[in-house]
Amino acid sequence: MTTEHVQQVEHTPAEYIAHHLSFNAQGVNGNTAAEGFWVLHYDTLLTSIVLGLLAMGLIWWVARGATAGVPTKRQAFVELVFGFIDDQVKNIFHGDRHSFIAPAALTVFIWVLAMNSMDFLPVDWVAAIVSFFGGEHAKWRIVPTSDINTTFALALAVWFLMIFFSIKAKGLGGWIHELFCAPFGSNPLVWPANFLFNLIEYVSKPLSHSLRLFGNMYAGEIIFLLLGMWAATGITGTIAGAVLGAGWSIFHILIVALQAFIFMMLTVVYLAMAHESH
Repeated sequence: MTTEHVQQVEHTPAEYIAHHLSFNAQGVNGNTAAEGFWVLHYDTLLTSIVLGLLAMGLIWWVARGATAGVPTKRQAFVELVFGFIDDQVKNIFHGDRHSFIAPAALTVFIWVLAMNSMDFLPVDWVAAIVSFFGGEHAKWRIVPTSDINTTFALALAVWFLMIFFSIKAKGLGGWIHELFCAPFGSNPLVWPANFLFNLIEYVSKPLSHSLRLFGNMYAGEIIFLLLGMWAATGITGTIAGAVLGAGWSIFHILIVALQAFIFMMLTVVYLAMAHESH
């Protein structure tokens, strides 16, 4: 998103923000109001799936043409990214990281980074394109990670993987034993405290994992919209909005990359913890 405006319809600030923060949603199971739990956000689903396919397709394309000699610039860039992520995984996970953990970390990082990067697209340009094809009232949120459903779905997938690898590494009996006997010991008197402690830990992990990414991307989207409205208030507002928007875009590059990196690192940490015994 930038501060450029191509809106042809006058909106109040509240209407402008509400329009750009609305989803292309459709209820399921007869729920035509697009409200409640059973609602599909088609913009989030389609954008995230397309970005995932493009990102993984790009890596596959570069890997397919990889050579043992002097690498091309594309191959060198992909090798640099993979080596960086592999080093991070190696420092945290001490088992066989190449069978699943490292590829999963690479996939998470590239996919989340691609979804976060949609925040740099001019919001009104996206609205104009969508309105051209879908009519004046068409809506399309272009940043999937500013939708809590996306970030929570990713965090929940990591949470299920964490439980799966924990049971796989320790056995079902060992996992249940850990729930009741860690971290305060195996005395039956502290079993309730142990279980409560572990229950809170298991519940808090997907919540903090998802809300951190969502909050940062949602806040960034709001700031871009506010700067965009300022740029529409006159010559002074246009200059100030353009300057601040450019500065925020540069700073937002760090946020976009950093949030993808943090989400990937937490994924590796949670999966590494699942392989450890207490």
